[in-house]
Amino acid sequence: MQKKEFYSQLGRLLFAVANADGRIPPEERETLHKLVREQLVSREKATDVFGSNLAYYTEIEFDYLDNEEADAESSLLAFIDFIKDHRTAFDDSLQALSLYVVEQLAASFHGINKKEKKLIAELKDLLQTLR
Repeated sequence: MQKKEFYSQLGRLLFAVANADGRIPPEERETLHKLVREQLVSREKATDVFGSNLAYYTEIEFDYLDNEEADAESSLLAFIDFIKDHRTAFDDSLQALSLYVVEQLAASFHGINKKEKKLIAELKDLLQTLR
């Protein structure tokens, strides 16, 4: 699994959670950028050909999907397919990180709503099957 691809797919997952109710409030967008800077960039040392930390691909994918008015469900399904295809590389550390940033993002605007809870439950169930 390429790290760049992981971060892009993580952006899809975060977009699906943020857009679960059909809109992305500014508070969730701010939280996304904060999570990328504080949780992802600080852990990732690899860079792309331009010298940008690969973790920024999470934001790039998220913003792209938002600009394209993508569907939350199809974004979630793409992430699910990705981790199923890379289940051996999706270790406990990546699983914990993914779940942590998802829960932090979902809780950032008036707590976790029903639709976000459903997506998080689906993610937890899927991650359990990888163990």
